[in-house]
Amino acid sequence: MTRMRTRLLVLHVLVVTMLAVLAVRLWQVQMMRGAEFVSAADETRNRNVIVPAVRGQILDAWGRPLVRNRTALVISVDRTALIRMSDGGAAVLQRLAGVLGTPAKLLEKRIQPCGPGVTRPCWTGSPYQPIPIDQKATTREALQILERQEEFPGVTAEVQAVREYPGGKAGAQMLGYLQPATEEELEKRAGLKAEFSGVDVVGRDGLEFVYDEALRGKTGLRKVQVDRMGKSLGVEQRVAPIPGDTLITSIDARIQGIVEKAINGAMKKVPQADGAAGVVLDPRSGRVLALASAPGYDPSIWTGGISEKEYQRLLSEKEGKPLVSRAINGQFAPGSTFKVSSVSAMLRAGYPLHGQYACPGSYMVGSRSFSNFRGIGLGTLSLHTALVKSCDTIFYRSSYEQWIKDGGLRPKKPPKERFANMARAFGFGSPTGVDLPGESSGRIPDRTWKKELWTATSANNCRRARTGYPEVTDRARAAFLKRLAYENCLEGYLLRPGDAANFSIGQGDVLVTPLQLAAAYAALVSDGKVRSPRIGWAQVRPDGTLVKKIEVPVRGKLPLSATERAYIKKALSQVASDGTAAGAFSGFPMDKVKVGGKTGTAEVWGKADTSWFASFAPTEKPRFVVVVMVSQGGMGGSTAAPAAREIYEGIYGFESGADGQTKDPAKDQAKDPEKGQAKGEGKGGRPELPTGQLPKIKSDGTVAR
Repeated sequence: MTRMRTRLLVLHVLVVTMLAVLAVRLWQVQMMRGAEFVSAADETRNRNVIVPAVRGQILDAWGRPLVRNRTALVISVDRTALIRMSDGGAAVLQRLAGVLGTPAKLLEKRIQPCGPGVTRPCWTGSPYQPIPIDQKATTREALQILERQEEFPGVTAEVQAVREYPGGKAGAQMLGYLQPATEEELEKRAGLKAEFSGVDVVGRDGLEFVYDEALRGKTGLRKVQVDRMGKSLGVEQRVAPIPGDTLITSIDARIQGIVEKAINGAMKKVPQADGAAGVVLDPRSGRVLALASAPGYDPSIWTGGISEKEYQRLLSEKEGKPLVSRAINGQFAPGSTFKVSSVSAMLRAGYPLHGQYACPGSYMVGSRSFSNFRGIGLGTLSLHTALVKSCDTIFYRSSYEQWIKDGGLRPKKPPKERFANMARAFGFGSPTGVDLPGESSGRIPDRTWKKELWTATSANNCRRARTGYPEVTDRARAAFLKRLAYENCLEGYLLRPGDAANFSIGQGDVLVTPLQLAAAYAALVSDGKVRSPRIGWAQVRPDGTLVKKIEVPVRGKLPLSATERAYIKKALSQVASDGTAAGAFSGFPMDKVKVGGKTGTAEVWGKADTSWFASFAPTEKPRFVVVVMVSQGGMGGSTAAPAAREIYEGIYGFESGADGQTKDPAKDQAKDPEKGQAKGEGKGGRPELPTGQLPKIKSDGTVAR
């Protein structure tokens, strides 16, 4: 009996203890953490849906769309939902393949995350967002999915905005492209993750990348009430998304098309040509009117995902790397177009502006003879005529003399390096700062650069000096390379006299980009200010409200007087009529639009010459600077200059006749090609030139005509 009572007592104690514990826990839940659990309960009842904003358009200087949006039916797959299924979603993908007429294996590839060993097509974005697999779905396909949702769990079909490029290939590298946001971007970019809708894309290159934040807009929010099964019961809160800003550029779509056609035509005329670039600047403002690179590609290739084969083609050397812009990334020896820098260096070194200079057929630089073009002597010339006729030996001599003054192989500290420093003052050797990503800096090979190069390459040069080049089948070439390696092993850090001579005519190790050359000429023929070119002109709201105007920064000033700049400009003004470009411009109406410039023919070891023409017009008060470069295009006067002529003809509305004469279709109606009448058409039907005024966007988002 006693034993029974003891057991009951213990049982009572346990029951009381448990009740006490439950009471304490209930107090904690209700009093201490009540608010927390209420919030959690609300969260299970509500779902926050991020609503993506419509991405802003990119317009040209007249308000014409360069990049715009179009609505499309997009089929997306939630990979996370498929993975949770017993078969990994295989059955759903099989049914989806039947609807879309696409192999199920291809759909599996498109939703597979990209990574090491995974070839395209694959998914580059976050694994937690819906993956678009078809951005050109038909209404019938979408309805089949929406009406049978039980057969397609994790699959959605909805109307979304996708990018459209009215100009096709025109300016593809400049405009850039869009790709899904990656997990790394979501973590790194402040504010992006919080506003990420799951279907957002980000700019990967060009203007789409630089102005991504403004173009993307601000996402909206929709708070939806759901039951315990996740079924929607209604919308509790709605915050509308704010569309992205419209980016107005200084690009003139008409001129852009003219430049694209001209450089592609130039390449076709020269079978060995492997690339070309064309730049048109307004020298008065530093704004870019056209920026073209060939070969190009159609940017719509990115819409809906790009295959591995297509992606590799964009990067292929054989195809000419269409993804790379030769206008800002291509680095080439500039040849004689560089002489504007060299003649300026001569003036700063004390050579008289109105002096007379001998132009022999060759000149001894140290122990080596350096020749004029084809070894032809031109007698005694002024600097004016030296530029018009493109004498080399005058520049060889002055550069060699300055090299000696700096101490030659044993330079003074610090050497003045007149030619290199003048080149830098023109903006060479550093990026222009244009509002595009990944711009190349070019190269100005001075004494410091030579030492840095030697430090980086001396070990390999010394090894090659011993082993030679057994893999080179040409014995003479192999012997030359071995001797060169030996010299560079011992004295590669020295700036040799030949280096100085080659520098003066834009050869040797000098490299520039077409945009750098255009910016340098723009400074020379305008007010002497070296500007950082800009493509973006203004950001405006979709209703036309100006957000901000994008100014053009000034990054330097040429160390030349107005008189010196005018002298050089006057000399260049004769090149197309009496100099090395006279043949290319024969029959061009110089009485209406006089063109000035400089041809360049740069030698490249193992390849054909690089063809250049840097120009401006009208020469009296330049409105355009046009630079054309054709890689392996041959002589500047034979390839690049005719392409530049075609650009000027297109800009001013002239027509090139079969007889080589340029005809003016507005000859009888208008005498002044500078004055326009209406948008897109000037007096007598001649195209209207850029006005320098921003287009007006009306409150409904359209452009005021």
